[in-house]
Amino acid sequence: RILPKVINTTSQEERSGVLSEWVQSLGKVAPCPKCQPLKSDKAKLLPNLVWLSDKKQLSESLIRQLDYIKNNRNQGKHYYISLAPRVGNPEFKNERAYPSMTTPDAGFRLLTLYRYWNMIEYFFPYKYAIGEDWSGVLSEFIPKFIAANDSLAYRLTTLALIARIHDTHANLWGRDQILSQYKGAYYAPLQVRFVEEQAVVVNYYNDSLGAKTSLRKGDVITKVDGISVEELVRQRLPSTPASNQVTQLRDIAGDLMRGQTPQVELSILREGKEFTFPVERYPAEQLNLARNPSTREPDSSYRLVKENIGYLYLGKIRNAQLPRIMDAFRNTKGMVIDIRNYPSEFVVFTLSAYLLPKPAPFVKFTTGEVSYPGSFAWAPTLYVGKWNTRKHKPLLKPGKALPAHYPGKVVILVNELTQSQAEYTTMALRTAPNATVMGSQTAGADGNVSPIVLPGNLFTGISGIGVYYPDGKETQRIGIVPDVEAKPTLQGIREGRDEVLEKAIQLIESTAR
Repeated sequence: RILPKVINTTSQEERSGVLSEWVQSLGKVAPCPKCQPLKSDKAKLLPNLVWLSDKKQLSESLIRQLDYIKNNRNQGKHYYISLAPRVGNPEFKNERAYPSMTTPDAGFRLLTLYRYWNMIEYFFPYKYAIGEDWSGVLSEFIPKFIAANDSLAYRLTTLALIARIHDTHANLWGRDQILSQYKGAYYAPLQVRFVEEQAVVVNYYNDSLGAKTSLRKGDVITKVDGISVEELVRQRLPSTPASNQVTQLRDIAGDLMRGQTPQVELSILREGKEFTFPVERYPAEQLNLARNPSTREPDSSYRLVKENIGYLYLGKIRNAQLPRIMDAFRNTKGMVIDIRNYPSEFVVFTLSAYLLPKPAPFVKFTTGEVSYPGSFAWAPTLYVGKWNTRKHKPLLKPGKALPAHYPGKVVILVNELTQSQAEYTTMALRTAPNATVMGSQTAGADGNVSPIVLPGNLFTGISGIGVYYPDGKETQRIGIVPDVEAKPTLQGIREGRDEVLEKAIQLIESTAR
């Protein structure tokens, strides 16, 4: 509503006058004698408010007007923003979705940009880790959103904007019809993962349909419908939101052979020779697209992989099983905890109680401030072990004995599928005295997710709290850095081996108990 008047001004003074009148129309701001900035010793991040005193853009009277609002800002409840109880991630409230706007007009497309940009500017705990000037991103995307005048261009431009914050929790979520049509409804039954910097068939989404393709596990896909995989990756990286490149490649691999037709032509490399195959594609309902590409998902959450080595798969874990599991593993030399998945239940405090002889610090957070947007303060360090340090009470019910800690070697397996709660769980479990984290770079997105709605009924989100090691070391974008790096190889995939698990077993066997 205000933009046409702003655009039609001919001087800085005139523009400032229009903005000043608009701000004044929103209502009077009462004096706030209690309004104080966040103390710098408690702050991880402070707002960038340099623009408030930019005399090249704003008149002196408008600067005084805005400075007064800053110094007397609202300290009570807010209509558009609050922090989630007990956690502190932002809850963006009362933002209109405009669901009937398949293609929002230019004004609403700019609303998408301004809404998202401000949410990141003032309530994204990792804004400093984006890797570029966030203000410059705003300037860059204004003409891009104005030019995105059809439904697909609008969505792709929004995806490109979201990708610039480098957060694996940030994407366009849900089944948006326009994006689904663009990507296609058909999938090859081949599960692909980037191994040794190549797109490699690692499994099938459907065993019988996969076998019919003539492709084998370990085949390297070099072209899709005549376009090289390198070129497809180059095209898709800018609009593939994720915290780091290994996670971008993870997500690109999932859609690499997706398309709009029931058949795709694939060129593959096998034993030094190149072949081209026509491969049938199928609707999603005929395939198991949720199958884990890095492991053969076990039937149970635990088993003995050798007589003296236990294996725990957190993708199927249940807290109620832990006493039985730890009793079964009591006399083993070591235990492998596989978190190359998303834990099926929250076991941060329950499982760690079995692994630590005493409480240990494992994480601290930063949370935003509704009363001073753009600032993020440190919260107290959180502990794991035998005690629930939130309440300083035993984890188990009164009258039940605390578990004796597991004395054997613990190896925790991670890779690019280790994301969010899985990364948080790894941070907790690696505090065990005999623990080693093994694998490769994780997804680099931790902290509770804060949903965001954008015009056209587009749904996204951000990592809403900052998650750090007790010494302040970063996890966002970096992920969990393994103590021992281990990755699959082409040869191992062809032989059907889980080389990372094999290396974990070797480490345990070489460790004297």
